[in-house]
Amino acid sequence: MRIAVFGAGAWGTALAQAFSSAHETTLWARNSEHIDAMRQSGENARYLPGIPLSPALSLSADFAATATGADLHLVVTPLSGLRTTVRTLRQLQPDTPLLWACKGLEAGTGKLPHEIVTEELGADAACGVLTGPSFAAEVARQQPTAVTLAAADAAFAEFWVNQLHQPLLRIYGNTDLVGCEIGGAVKNVMAIAAGVSDGMGFGLNARAALITRGLAEIARLGAALGGRPDTLMGLAGMGDLILTCTGDLSRNRRVGLALAAGKTLDEILRELGHVAEGVSTAREVVGLAGRLGVEMPICEAVHGLLHDGLVAREVVEQLLSRDPKHE
Repeated sequence: MRIAVFGAGAWGTALAQAFSSAHETTLWARNSEHIDAMRQSGENARYLPGIPLSPALSLSADFAATATGADLHLVVTPLSGLRTTVRTLRQLQPDTPLLWACKGLEAGTGKLPHEIVTEELGADAACGVLTGPSFAAEVARQQPTAVTLAAADAAFAEFWVNQLHQPLLRIYGNTDLVGCEIGGAVKNVMAIAAGVSDGMGFGLNARAALITRGLAEIARLGAALGGRPDTLMGLAGMGDLILTCTGDLSRNRRVGLALAAGKTLDEILRELGHVAEGVSTAREVVGLAGRLGVEMPICEAVHGLLHDGLVAREVVEQLLSRDPKHE
């Protein structure tokens, strides 16, 4: 198979690296200087420093050349780049199967990734999402990882699971796009909350409670949108939530830690140097939950912290002062 991977950030590079062991894989980056630097150094020093690139992996800054003739297009840009990337791919090679590994809700519209793709390619497009608990650095180092490939078409999901599954990158099929994408989007907001909790020294009991109640919020929103409960108990839901809320490699958790330390959001994002999808997703999740009548107090608290000028202590006091609820 010829696989074209669009987006040479940490996750795009890690996936391209993994798939290049079994397939003819090309990694595309928008910036030709970035590609030149990777060729010269043999690593993606900007996003995955110290991890050698596979000699089997091809690198390109030519979008059309990368897309043309590929058997699979894999989009691993930030979510903000998904729509324009898919639109350009449609113009070049519209019938090529498509996977995306973007997580979040589109800023301004609140749409999930599969809704964006449907708008651009149509309801019958051969497509799906690759998601789940996966830090890019560990995948690039060939450490064992399990993720989910979800598509509305069960045959599409089964085919690409069989093509892409590897001993160290185990891929499980699913047909619940909504559940998988809600899990992948909202867990980033919860990771910011977990970082705040840890940064304020609240301890492991508080973190466990936050993760558990966070999963309840995710499940409520998923159910309101038609997602399946079993999906959110699996890799794309609970698995991704646990990893992102507890792992030191989590960018969104680091945002929460920095907020607890009193840094401004502008300072944090400037220092981070990577996209933290939970920042923009928090606003869209709260808006979507409001439209659907879904109670999501943790997400609302994170939104207040990020976008309404609240400070961490105020947010925590608001959550702790809520009336007791039945679990």
